[in-house]
Amino acid sequence: MNKYQETLDWLYNQLPMYQKQGAKAYKKDLTNTVLLMEYLGHPEKNSKAIHVAGTNGKGSTSHMLASILQEQGYKVGLYTSPHLVDFKERIKINGEELSEQFLIDFVAKHKVFFENNSLSFFEMTVGLAFEYFKERQTDYVVLETGLGGRLDSTNVVDPVVAVITNIGLDHTQFLGTTLPEIATEKAGIIKQNKPVVIGEYHTETFPVFEKIAQLKNAFLHKAFDLEQVNYVCEVKGFYQKHNLKTVVQTIFVLRSLGIQISEKAMKNGLAKVIQNTGLMGRYQQTQTNPKVICDTGHNKEGVSQVVAQLLTESYEVLHIVFGVVDDKDLSSVLPILPKEAKYYFTKPSIARGLSEKILSEEAKKYQLQGEAFFSVENAILRALNCANPKDLVFVGGSTFVVADYLTKVKSLENQSNN
Repeated sequence: MNKYQETLDWLYNQLPMYQKQGAKAYKKDLTNTVLLMEYLGHPEKNSKAIHVAGTNGKGSTSHMLASILQEQGYKVGLYTSPHLVDFKERIKINGEELSEQFLIDFVAKHKVFFENNSLSFFEMTVGLAFEYFKERQTDYVVLETGLGGRLDSTNVVDPVVAVITNIGLDHTQFLGTTLPEIATEKAGIIKQNKPVVIGEYHTETFPVFEKIAQLKNAFLHKAFDLEQVNYVCEVKGFYQKHNLKTVVQTIFVLRSLGIQISEKAMKNGLAKVIQNTGLMGRYQQTQTNPKVICDTGHNKEGVSQVVAQLLTESYEVLHIVFGVVDDKDLSSVLPILPKEAKYYFTKPSIARGLSEKILSEEAKKYQLQGEAFFSVENAILRALNCANPKDLVFVGGSTFVVADYLTKVKSLENQSNN
C-alpha cells in the first residue's frame, strides 16, 4: 500500500467522520477548529474567502464562482465536500487537485497534535485546506460548508461575502426540524459588516436571514429578485437556474467591493465550469445508447428537480438505479419517484448505506417495482443489460451511490487507457 493510501486510511478510520458515521461525527461547537487554526498560525486569514452554505446547490454554486474568478486570472482555492472518486477533489487550486505529497507531509507533521486533541476528519481536512491555500498563495478561496453553517468547521473565516443558496429539510437530526431552525444554522455564516447573498426566497426562511443580517449590520442581497439571467452555464440541470442567479448576484457584490471581474470572465467562467474545476455528478451524462445520467440530488427538493428533468427526456423505458443512506426520510423522497420506471435498488458502499432489501420493501409501499442488488456496480450492470439503446438509465438517490458509480467509470477509463 502506498503512503498516500495509508494516510487516507488513517484519516478515514481512526477519527469521527460524518460521511461514514453520520450523527456521531457531528460536533456542536468550533472549539477544536479554533484551536487548530491557532496551532497552525491562522492560515484561514491568508486568502479572501467566499463562504457558501445551503441545503442544495452549494457545490455547484461554489464551482461556478471558482471558475469565474479563475477566468479573471486569479489563483483560486476551492474547498468542497464530500468527494465522489478521490479525496483530493475536496481541495483544488485552479481546478488542480490537492498534491498527494502535501497531504502525506501535513498529516505526518501534525499527527501527534491531531491525536492529542481528538480532532475529527472534517476538522483536520479544513485545516489541511487552509494550510494548502496559504502555502500556494491563493488570491481567493471559495469555501463550501460541510453541514449547516454556524457550527461548521469552515466557519472560522471572515469572508468577503457569505452566500446562502436555499433551505430545505435535510440533516434534521443536527440542524433542526423546521425550516426557520435550519435557516438559523445556515445563517451562522453571516458576518459582521459583510455582505450576504440569499439565493432563493421562502416565506419561512427569509425573515430569519433579514433579522440576522440586520443584527450583524450585514447588507443583504436578494439573488431571487434578479431579472432573467442571460448566461449559458456548462453545468446542466433545471435546478441550476437558481444557482446561476445566486452566482451572478454574488459577482455583482464582489464587483461592488472593487474586485475586478469582467463580463468576459463571467461568460467564460460559466461556460467552462466543468472544464475549469472538474465538477462531477450534477445531471452528468456518462454515456449514450443507452444514455446514462447521474445526479447527487438526495433530498426532497433535489430529487424533485431531477425527476422533473428526467421526465422531459426522450426514452422508451426509464431505468433507475437508486440507493440511500440509513438516516434518509424515505417518506419524503419515494413518493416523488416515477411509478412507471424500472428500479434497481442498491446500497452505497459506506457503513451508513441503507440495506437494498429494506429500501426495496419500502419502495413497494409507493408502487415502485424492481430488483435489489447488494452493490451499485451490480445494479448498474443489470440496468445496462436490461436497457435497449433508446432507453435512459438514471443513477442517484445518494451522493454515495453516484460516488460508487463514478469510481467504477473512472477505473474502466483507466483500464482502457493502459
